Parts: sequence; C-alpha cells; structure tokens
Amino acid sequence: MKKRKKILLIAIIIMGIGALLFPNDALAQQSGIKRTELQRQDLSVSGREAIQVRIDFEAGAAFGKHSHPGEEIIYVLAGSLEYEVEGSLPVTLKAGNVLFIPAGQIHAAKNNGNDKAVELATYIVEKGKPVLVMKK
Repeated sequence: MKKRKKILLIAIIIMGIGALLFPNDALAQQSGIKRTELQRQDLSVSGREAIQVRIDFEAGAAFGKHSHPGEEIIYVLAGSLEYEVEGSLPVTLKAGNVLFIPAGQIHAAKNNGNDKAVELATYIVEKGKPVLVMKK
C-alpha cells in the first residue's frame, strides 16, 4: 500500500511541475491547440535553457495574450497563423515564415484558416520560471 501511495504522490508532483512550466496547457488542449514539448536543454549561459515545442492549431483556434521570460523564435511548419505582437500591426505568416518575439513581449496567435496550422516554437528562457505567462 505504501508503494502505491508513493507512486501516486510522484505522479501528482510531475503533473504539478508540468502545470508550473506550461500553466495553460489544459486550456490550450480544450481550445483546439496542442503543445508537444520536443526537447529541453541547458545552455552554456548560466541560468538559461532552450525549449522546443511543436504547437498544433486546429482551424479557428486562438491562443490569447501572453509572454515568456525570454525570447521566442517561431517557424511556421504548416498552414497560416496570424500573430499580434504588442506595439506592432498584426502579421500573417505562412509555412516557411519565421518570427522573433523579444523577452517579455505580449503577443497572441490564431489560425484564421480552414486547415490545421503548425509552428515550431523555440524558447530561450530563464531556467526555473514558467515558460508561459498569460496576460491578466
């Protein structure tokens, strides 16, 4: 019985860590957005890590205003996505296009198309901080 409780406790801790790093994944999954972490690596710069995530947007799906504790580099793999970056006009990117979002910059993304859109997001962020912070 004790072994079963330890396994349950470990599972709860792992889910909690995931919720801290990507606090809105449950919301994203429900809104037609799926985030799949591909890799996470420490960098040679102390206190920084690189995280790569594949983000699938169903047709019409949108991810609200948010920021990251570091830079985000976006590469659109499929479809077309509209990005709103605070202080700039909205921009629509198609497969093969890239976008750089500075640290702390508030932005949002949505798939205005009729087909699925996919991006590869690379984050260069402060280690130990939540990767995603929704704007309140």
